[in-house]
Amino acid sequence: MKMKKLVAMLTTVAMTASLLVGCASGDKTGGDSNQPAAGGDKKQVIVGLSTDEGGLNDKSFNQSADAGVKKAQQDFKLKYTPIESQKKEDYQPNLQSLIDDGSNLVIAVGFQMDDATKAVADNNKDAKIAIIDSIVDKPNVASITFKEHEGSFLMGVIAGKTTKTNKIGFIGGKDFDTINKFEAGFAAGVKAVNPKAAEGLLSPDGKTPGTTVKYADSFGDTNKGYELAKSLYEGGCDVIYHAAGGVGIGMFKAAKELKDSGKQVWAIGVDMDQAVSVPEYADVILSSMIKRVDVATYNVSKAVVENTFKPGHQDLGIKEGGIGMAETTSKNTSADVLKVAKDYEKQILDGKVVVPANRQGAKDFK
Repeated sequence: MKMKKLVAMLTTVAMTASLLVGCASGDKTGGDSNQPAAGGDKKQVIVGLSTDEGGLNDKSFNQSADAGVKKAQQDFKLKYTPIESQKKEDYQPNLQSLIDDGSNLVIAVGFQMDDATKAVADNNKDAKIAIIDSIVDKPNVASITFKEHEGSFLMGVIAGKTTKTNKIGFIGGKDFDTINKFEAGFAAGVKAVNPKAAEGLLSPDGKTPGTTVKYADSFGDTNKGYELAKSLYEGGCDVIYHAAGGVGIGMFKAAKELKDSGKQVWAIGVDMDQAVSVPEYADVILSSMIKRVDVATYNVSKAVVENTFKPGHQDLGIKEGGIGMAETTSKNTSADVLKVAKDYEKQILDGKVVVPANRQGAKDFK
């Protein structure tokens, strides 16, 4: 009987010890279920992007921004959520919704999103935000701008050396400082090689647009782009440069119609190599000013993945590799004209030519 009691007691002790070991083992390996196990994969990074009114398929500015994040998505296996804005009132809600949905980085595309970015940055101090084409001085915002006037100067050189009528036009999206940089640089470039052709592009008072400068008050209205381009071409312009996002598609259409009817006119694209992004108009595209928005959005996405994101301001020009001429320029631009443009590009790189960034600067440029 005593032996039976002893066996029972030993059995009970063994079972209890087994249960205690099991509990201790569970506490040790359980931990925070949201944290990866040792040697496991890192949590997937989420990048959100909100366009301005031009939309993702504008063949220009927004599309370039989108392409950069898509490349980062492929390279770093991140999750990407883009949103298209239809109007100004969409900007802040779109940015906020991307943050609320868990984005580790939110990218605001365009200077028009300046106020919305400031508000969202203030309301979400732990969020990482990047804005393209504007400077938002907040401790959680990376601001990326470009020296568009430098690349636009090169487009002006090409236009000024190519024109046969000595009349050249410019179409901008909205009459704001950022687009004025395109206008001023372009006018200065034309002036450098063909002062007579620059007359209509130059501001008479350093403040108001020149006679062959038109603004669409839109970055998406292709019909407006068509109407403005048609009026400039019919007024004698044979080369027009645009900085107007989707509006530029209307300009290309007008140029194509005129060329098909036997009139030789040219259009100059912007942001992307538009002879590639809109190949149906490649035969009327003299060149495109490349603005590497794709590189900017790729790099800032990469920085978040690698935990090296830094708020602050970056300004990218020819020297920084953020601005340049389209590779397809040689298809429709003569070799001698392209040589002159490349010479000016080197002078800008070397600091021998300082390109003006506003109307007064273009008016005074020598």
